[in-house]
Amino acid sequence: MLSAEENDILTRVGPGTPMGKMMRRFWMPICTSAQVSEPDGDPLRLKLLGESFVLFRDTNGEIGVLDELCMHRGVSLALGRVEDCGIRCLYHGWKFGVDGTIMDTPNNTNPRFKQRMKAPAYPVREAGGLVWIYIGPKECRPEFPHFEFMNGPAEHRAVIRLNTRANYLQLLEGGTDSSHVGILHSNQANPTWMKDEFTARDDEDFNPGALASSDNAPTLEIEDTSFGYHYVAKRKGPRAEDGAPTVSVRVTPVFLPVGRIIPAPAYQFFVFEVPQNDYVTSTYIITHGNKPIDRGEIIRIMGLKEPFWNDQDCNFRADWSNGMGQDRAKMATNWTGFDGIEQEDAILAVSMGPILDRTKEHMVAADRAVIHLRARLLESVQRHEKGESPISHEIVDYTPVRSLPDTVIREGERWQDLVPGNSTVGV
Repeated sequence: MLSAEENDILTRVGPGTPMGKMMRRFWMPICTSAQVSEPDGDPLRLKLLGESFVLFRDTNGEIGVLDELCMHRGVSLALGRVEDCGIRCLYHGWKFGVDGTIMDTPNNTNPRFKQRMKAPAYPVREAGGLVWIYIGPKECRPEFPHFEFMNGPAEHRAVIRLNTRANYLQLLEGGTDSSHVGILHSNQANPTWMKDEFTARDDEDFNPGALASSDNAPTLEIEDTSFGYHYVAKRKGPRAEDGAPTVSVRVTPVFLPVGRIIPAPAYQFFVFEVPQNDYVTSTYIITHGNKPIDRGEIIRIMGLKEPFWNDQDCNFRADWSNGMGQDRAKMATNWTGFDGIEQEDAILAVSMGPILDRTKEHMVAADRAVIHLRARLLESVQRHEKGESPISHEIVDYTPVRSLPDTVIREGERWQDLVPGNSTVGV
């Protein structure tokens, strides 16, 4: 159980908050490349960590991120014209380049003004189908991190974004909770659950809900790493041919402050829970593997469809006005009355309210990885408050970090040997 003060530290991310200051030390995704694909296309109005920005791609294909409100008189630049290598405010025509350079001030003909002033602009990188920005102190900017999903051809990667009206920690904790997979996601984990039997799924090599065991009370082992921690969910496995006991292990890396890798049989799901503010989270799901991937199939298994979500505004729509869209009539053969892994995860996070009061929880052993997530985040905040680097801040190359789908090993065998790169990252 957390104290009210700890819960507040963990969930508040705006300017000046302990968690917000720590998170600002990292590069964060702010949109997908597909959302701003065309030069001189429509600008995007975006929020990150409680601040508002405008993002645009100029005539030359360069991306700029500026404070949303024009430095002249505070009008939103998201209403502006993107043209001739800049964005122009509608109010008085001031025009800005991607780096904040003032290119034109029609109501002020003094050339020296443009030369000595710049609009607030932020470092931008485009990689892995995402646009990343850094909004922390200039002198503390880390090197840009490299993840495995940034490698290989684009057709080996599927990028999805959804914006959910819930605090980031509710969604991130769901991603570090292995015991819910075989229960909440029963239809994806065990297609014969309604017959009170277990049948492992072998029809979808991109299904992150696929389990090899019916054990819904896994034993958790946790090991801290330089990027945060990884944990293994150990489930009872079948007897080996010689009668020896086995366990099914599933390894999930959690990289601070907001990322994790969820395993699937042939792919890895990189997930970032990025706070727009205290009450809205942008979830970025990047599915990556060594062969081409059908993005439409990933969207299907995630349950991302109307009326819950569309690929244009990416907003997840679920509220109590229509019972969260739950179809209770089909619950005889569908565990939740919902469809798809991310749809189920997002709806349950929304059902908790904007920010969960964690002082009222009753945690059990299966929640160990969630409890550890909170502890590591608080530790990272404390390090930052003392003037030290937050956890994972110095890591540049994340490519050796791997998740592991359900794998049967003999009892006593080291699961760490199955993900040898995880323990060497940052060393």
